[in-house]
Amino acid sequence: MVASGQKQALVIGVITGAGYGLVALGLVLIYKSSGVFNFAQGEFGTVAVYTLYRVHDRIGVPLVPAVAIGLAAAVAMALATERVVIRPLFDAPRVTLLVATAGVSLLAISLELWLGEARLRFIQPALSRLDRVSVFGVQVSDQRLLVLAALVMLAVLLALFFSRTNLGLVILGVSQEPVATELMGISVRRLSSFIWGLAGIAGMLTAPVVGSFGPGFLTFNSLIPAFTAAVLGGMNSLPGAFVGGVVVGVAQSLAVSAPAFHGIPGAGSVMVFVLLVAVLTVRPHGLMGKA
Repeated sequence: MVASGQKQALVIGVITGAGYGLVALGLVLIYKSSGVFNFAQGEFGTVAVYTLYRVHDRIGVPLVPAVAIGLAAAVAMALATERVVIRPLFDAPRVTLLVATAGVSLLAISLELWLGEARLRFIQPALSRLDRVSVFGVQVSDQRLLVLAALVMLAVLLALFFSRTNLGLVILGVSQEPVATELMGISVRRLSSFIWGLAGIAGMLTAPVVGSFGPGFLTFNSLIPAFTAAVLGGMNSLPGAFVGGVVVGVAQSLAVSAPAFHGIPGAGSVMVFVLLVAVLTVRPHGLMGKA
């Protein structure tokens, strides 16, 4: 029999893992199309949440338009990153692009500290009811259900996009044979802008679940678990990002609650790194990825 505490940890882990899966989807989306690991992915979501907070909580814009403005800010940052940073370095080694995205992330965090001060802010969830569903004694809020639904919907839509549409197949072609794609008359750089714009959307729903945010909160709290989720599921597999996010969330939650890990500082973070090292050692292409 599974203990009550472990059941609760399982539920919390699945919900937390859904948030990791959303960020991992953005990582996989960019890696799938360009072979770049995007260290700035977390800041796309953070900027979206800061914008939402400013226009909704401070200015008083209604929630739905405010969410749209926040998403637009995330997409704008992603497009600006692609146009100003990635495109001039398009033919550079991939490690150069990785370092460039890390620089974008550090710049964004510095600006957030400068403009917004180093303090936590609180944001109201889009859906406020906290007790609609109870699983193993854990109350699952409507906002958490929204994150789960959004993750599943995005995973399905993106999987269909890449397997059933001409544009999706072209993007896969770019990732595998960029030179041949250019010779066919398809602009690789234009497609790169499209993909970075899509990736800018991921991550915004998680802040209201946490309830508070500060400078770099998605980078510090979610980027490494999301990267682990993407590697675990397979860096070229969108469904793998979903599965990997849930596995990482559950493992992290169980590590925090298990008696065997009591007394270990940061047991959840330790478990994430153990998972990352294990999958890179045993199966580097992930559970659902291709070698």
